[in-house]
Amino acid sequence: MDLKAFNLLVKSEKTALKFVLGKAFKNQQRFCPFCRSRKFWKLADGRRRCRCCHRAFHDLTGRWWNNVKLPMDDWLRIVKLFELELSARKISLQTGVSYPTVHKALMVLRLSISVHSISDDEEDDKDSALSGEIELDESYFGGRRKGNRGRGAAGKIPVFGILSRKDGKVSVSVVPDVKAETLLSHAVEKVRRGSIVYTDKFKAYDSLVFCGYQHLSVDHSSRFSDGKIHTNNIEGFWSWAKERLFKHHGISPSWFPLYLKELEFRYNHRNENDLFEILVVYMSDLIPTTE
Repeated sequence: MDLKAFNLLVKSEKTALKFVLGKAFKNQQRFCPFCRSRKFWKLADGRRRCRCCHRAFHDLTGRWWNNVKLPMDDWLRIVKLFELELSARKISLQTGVSYPTVHKALMVLRLSISVHSISDDEEDDKDSALSGEIELDESYFGGRRKGNRGRGAAGKIPVFGILSRKDGKVSVSVVPDVKAETLLSHAVEKVRRGSIVYTDKFKAYDSLVFCGYQHLSVDHSSRFSDGKIHTNNIEGFWSWAKERLFKHHGISPSWFPLYLKELEFRYNHRNENDLFEILVVYMSDLIPTTE
């Protein structure tokens, strides 16, 4: 979305809300967010009450937007500036919204991205989407520079990555350790058997051949590639991700998985021109529940 169209979109809370509701409801057909019934009464305060489950709701009930009380035009400004990778402090200055509120809004955005990523992974598992030529690698994020570097580094968070050469997309996950059992379970869960898997010489990958994969590895102590046998693409993602995380000047380990899924999302959509509309669709979806 270009700047002129965006400015028209956020010229008032009414125009912004109309845009969002167009993403939330197909053909403006309202339904109960709890039982999906289209039968309801309109209440005097503007809400609706479902005729089936008898619960009251408004247009944004159960959707990600509802987690932070903001005018919709301010919400869309935050989403746009998030798309442009501005920090929470800079977004706060440009929108006039307090820093704590902006920070909370950004974490809701990242949580919506993470939930969609998990949902997409579940669909990919059913469709066996990751196949063909695959690169596997693990990396370490955070921690202090003192002490060990690389594998076994103290205080660092291990992350396992899978990259498909077919479409250049990655799937990354925080893992408790880099033992063979942990890494192989992630690989088996996401990669179709029979695929060609490229790794380095880390011993944890030695059993890939017994899991039904064609396993080819390169010894990084002597060379970084041997023709098609390399992990340069997934290592390129690690460098790209760490460069972007540096601007945050430290991230709590408890929040780190959300930042990681944000980077996965940005990398997998790097060739698309308009992340703003994708993010608006994510935020307009109903939050999954266990009911």
